[in-house]
Amino acid sequence: MKRFIIVGLGNFGATAARVLQEMGRDVTAVDVDQAKVQKAAAYLRRVAGGDGTDREVLQSLGASEADAGIVSTGDDVTASALTALALKDCGVNQIFVKVISEVHARILEKVGVAETIFPERESAQLLAKRIVSRNILNYVDLGFGLSAQEMAVPESWVGRSLRELELPRRYNLTVIAVHDWLSGTTRPVPDPDVTLKDSDALFVAGRDSELAKVAKLT
Repeated sequence: MKRFIIVGLGNFGATAARVLQEMGRDVTAVDVDQAKVQKAAAYLRRVAGGDGTDREVLQSLGASEADAGIVSTGDDVTASALTALALKDCGVNQIFVKVISEVHARILEKVGVAETIFPERESAQLLAKRIVSRNILNYVDLGFGLSAQEMAVPESWVGRSLRELELPRRYNLTVIAVHDWLSGTTRPVPDPDVTLKDSDALFVAGRDSELAKVAKLT
């Protein structure tokens, strides 16, 4: 995805717009609040004031050329649903919507958006995981009882290799990559015979129950 249109410049929408632009993506943002538009103009190349529920406004901003749309209209459930419909009318098929409740999510799913996002819930999940285990640095819920986590190497694993630890057999976990915080380097598909250091962090994926067992090793 290279071109994005973002409707709503609250904290979520503005942050998404800024990060996507920093990643080299083509971003157009719109908000009905002129104060938010002026604030965003300081760091976004293309930002405009307008009603994101209006298909003609979106068309004038080039929505029909966008690969994806992000909708972040705060607590206004009606506005987010109407914006999603307007984007679909413009031919935007991949639409991601920030939602505030299960009912909100169900409404947007009926509209046919690609994904509903609960930023507060996801932030709370990560915080809870980090509080329970200081070993967990990042957490991504994959659904169906699965997750991917970035975790510091437990002290008992330092000096041992992945082959020696046998994580797939002992915990049914897959190590996706190893990141050395000291050097800033990341090794995808890591060499199983290289010994782990205390400055390493592991990107692992597996069942939450198995990851919880590993988290207790710290």
